[in-house]
Amino acid sequence: MPTQKQMPRPTTKDLAKAAGVSRATVDRVLNGREGVKQKTVDRVNSAIKELGFVRNLSAANLARSKSYRFVFALPKSGDQFLEQIVRHISEAETIFSVDHISCEVHHIDENDPHSISAYLATLNPDSVTGVAIMAPETPQVRDAINRLQERGVAALPFISNQTMMDENWVGIDNRAAGATAATLLGRFIHAPSGAIMVVAESMQSRDSMERRLGFDDVMNMHFPHLRALPSLETYGVSERAKAIISTTLQNNSDIVGIYIMSSEARGPLTILQDVAPDSSVVKIAHERTPFTEGALRFGNLDAVIAQDTGHLVRSAIRRLKGIVDQRETLKSQEKIRVEILLKTNI
Repeated sequence: MPTQKQMPRPTTKDLAKAAGVSRATVDRVLNGREGVKQKTVDRVNSAIKELGFVRNLSAANLARSKSYRFVFALPKSGDQFLEQIVRHISEAETIFSVDHISCEVHHIDENDPHSISAYLATLNPDSVTGVAIMAPETPQVRDAINRLQERGVAALPFISNQTMMDENWVGIDNRAAGATAATLLGRFIHAPSGAIMVVAESMQSRDSMERRLGFDDVMNMHFPHLRALPSLETYGVSERAKAIISTTLQNNSDIVGIYIMSSEARGPLTILQDVAPDSSVVKIAHERTPFTEGALRFGNLDAVIAQDTGHLVRSAIRRLKGIVDQRETLKSQEKIRVEILLKTNI
């Protein structure tokens, strides 16, 4: 049976003919240049819909020598999790070089929203195409992101979301991640009652707040015999972390579970090993790093809730490019899954 011939894709010449304008006018409309009457713009857009025209952005960018410069604004105080993020950014730059995309990392003080705002204020579309921002949600950061977008720089919350950008950010569903941690702890703990220590770096971070909400929802509904203690905030300071963790252990002799909500578990886990809590205490942490992998293998952790760092970086680049090109990315491709790692599947 003869195969059906595929219809050729419409070109700018076809658009010009359908809209009754010159190809130069079509080019101006496609590139958003000034000097075209709105009535003409509407005719071209109508022809685009009618013909099903899809622009070849790669060819257009090559012709115009267009390039993209993306900046990842990441916290200064990162450990192994952020090291992996930075490594994947370097790898992704090689992968996306064919699209004329370059990436760089700028470290910000996540505990100083004014300095973050001041840094974002220095960025303009002449030097930066888009920014992926990993920072706690504060009024200063929200306003700075708004002003950044007004200046024509694409902005995307990265790993830690901002309320105003729920539809366009990159990261896992943190409420689901917290609920998953509660489910694992509730099922792994066999004690008839007891307390659960919860350790965070900062509850100002939206990912920590959402994880805690999801955690409490499941714990209160399904495991009322367990008592979740107030969140401990370490602020990434080892001396403070050791003091508050030790004090909490001394004041709560019935601790049967520990949930480390922060993305860097090495500090709290090292302290817990030093102060030697009961080995029967169930421990759950976030993010796959060399340290958490080792902790799983040696039985110092019972489970890790993770998100694929390579996927996070690649998705951020694709989404930033989509914002700049005014094209939607494929949602199913950008969904970051909540992964559960045990000793048996690492």
